[in-house]
Amino acid sequence: MRRVMVIGGSGAGKSTFARGLGARLALPVVHLDQLFWEPGWVAADEAVFLARVEAAVAGEAWVIEGNYSRTWPMRLARADTVIFLDEPAWRRFWRILRRIARGYGQSRPDMAPGCPERIDLGFLFGWVPAYGRRGRPKALALMAGEGPCGRHRLSGPREVANFLAGLPSEVRAVRPR
Repeated sequence: MRRVMVIGGSGAGKSTFARGLGARLALPVVHLDQLFWEPGWVAADEAVFLARVEAAVAGEAWVIEGNYSRTWPMRLARADTVIFLDEPAWRRFWRILRRIARGYGQSRPDMAPGCPERIDLGFLFGWVPAYGRRGRPKALALMAGEGPCGRHRLSGPREVANFLAGLPSEVRAVRPR
């Protein structure tokens, strides 16, 4: 695994998983939220965002976490592995509430600078529950697709832990060619 695409609903644990996977395999981790958001929770211009993603995908090795399904084709074209964190809605919602409570007013390490944790009711009661109707079916279709990359669907903390534990124990440094 040298180019890994991590997807899943908000609160599924994508950022935490990506950091763990990146550390285990000595791969750089890219958080798409850092590429999308500008300070003050302002969305980047679409062309700027896509150029940032394209530059990240051009790297020799990476773990790129985040949904942004419009970027799937460019990521999938270079990925050797896709990991879908398929967590139930109740667990994702609980994790988001816990994340807000722990980091309210502070910017997370996986978020763009100047985007502090906040309570956003539209996100909590609109975007998060809608994932089951919109995002998850897209992710399941992606996972059912064919192609040269490996695909792993992980449901629950135990499967995530087992997957990471099953990786090679020695960390291999990634060297640019």
